[in-house]
Amino acid sequence: MGNLAIWIGAILIAIGVGGYAGTGGQSVTALIPAGLGVLMLGAGLIARRETLRRHAMHGAIVVALLGLIGSAGGIGGAVQWIAGDVVERPVAVMLQTATAVLCAAFIVMAIRSFVLARKARAAS
Repeated sequence: MGNLAIWIGAILIAIGVGGYAGTGGQSVTALIPAGLGVLMLGAGLIARRETLRRHAMHGAIVVALLGLIGSAGGIGGAVQWIAGDVVERPVAVMLQTATAVLCAAFIVMAIRSFVLARKARAAS
């Protein structure tokens, strides 16, 4: 799971920096995914230490949950955009949707990993 947090973090950083560059540096809020990514990547690196793995992964899932909650509003804009409607800030909609999808995927995979780890501990 630590490696997954590192990869998701790196992708979020790329999305944030790319979004910021895509707005010509005018929208500082486009860097929000990058901030989440730095936290996720950091948690993934910390998780490489066996004694800190559980705490780091719980921290990463909290970051992903906050990212999902904060960016979920973009999904409605993406649905409107796909349906052919005009959205006010298409770059923001794309960034929020990508962030929400990545965070949701991480949460699902982390919960699955937690359940499997608990079952493995119970079986031994």
